[in-house]
Amino acid sequence: MDTNILLESGTNELEILEFKIADNHYGINVAKIREILLYQPVTPLPNSHPCIEGIFMPRDTMISVINLRKCLKITSEPDGDGLFIITNFNKLNTAFHVDEVLGIHRVSWEDIIKPDATISADDNAVSTGVIKLEDKLVVILDFEKIVSDINPETGLKVSDLDNFTARDRSNSPIMIAEDSPLLSKLICECLRKAGYTNLNVNMNGQEAWEKLVEMNKQGTVLDQVHCIITDIEMPLMDGHRLTKLVKDNDTMKKIPVVIFSSLINEEIRIKGESLGADAQLTKPEIGKLVDAIDGLIDKYENSRR
Repeated sequence: MDTNILLESGTNELEILEFKIADNHYGINVAKIREILLYQPVTPLPNSHPCIEGIFMPRDTMISVINLRKCLKITSEPDGDGLFIITNFNKLNTAFHVDEVLGIHRVSWEDIIKPDATISADDNAVSTGVIKLEDKLVVILDFEKIVSDINPETGLKVSDLDNFTARDRSNSPIMIAEDSPLLSKLICECLRKAGYTNLNVNMNGQEAWEKLVEMNKQGTVLDQVHCIITDIEMPLMDGHRLTKLVKDNDTMKKIPVVIFSSLINEEIRIKGESLGADAQLTKPEIGKLVDAIDGLIDKYENSRR
């Protein structure tokens, strides 16, 4: 899965691997994929989740296999054995069993349509977006939610904040760009628990950037935003593009930017560093997120005194 797009800086583009289950077309961000393997027999695990087929060990690495057909409640029987899409996100290696892989498409985040409430409820949605490719619609699945629904321990570790004592950081405003309503809610709850109550929440990078531009016009951006927390994968504008725009601006570049994403690996970290991100953390590490924010905000606020 070598691809140059992983190291390109702030282009607001991604590559989608298109695959099929039954007659349905789905997509996954190539940045999540390690490799694609032909189906291999797996070892079932007793008392495991119904969507877990079992485990297998390619190259001495144990990997759990998730049956996407069952996750998506597709009841028809597959025509063949299918393939495994091996992924890495949230520091986990996971295999997703699919019927067929069709190819890779380079697209812009601007072209990805966010599903609205008429399609699925926020907390139950397993899609992060839909994109039209030629004459078909491809549904981009929320693989993080699929995995966390099977094993909640892979999600945000809210318990990491149990050691935080009551404190008031309301004078330190934070801007958040996160397209998942559930994750956005959890991040806000965790930040409030850590004393950060002055939060400016946005559903994507474009929304956040437009607010920053308006604040900058008014000459108040450095007072209204002391830190930016951004996801990477978001419709309209991704977190890398937002980071680039902030760090290329003569005034805003002083604001610390924290990339908080399930995608952080060696390649993505290099890309984030090249864009000027001040910190990069994987999504389970909510405790480390607060520690990073504390340090960056203290440094930022001291520099302005």
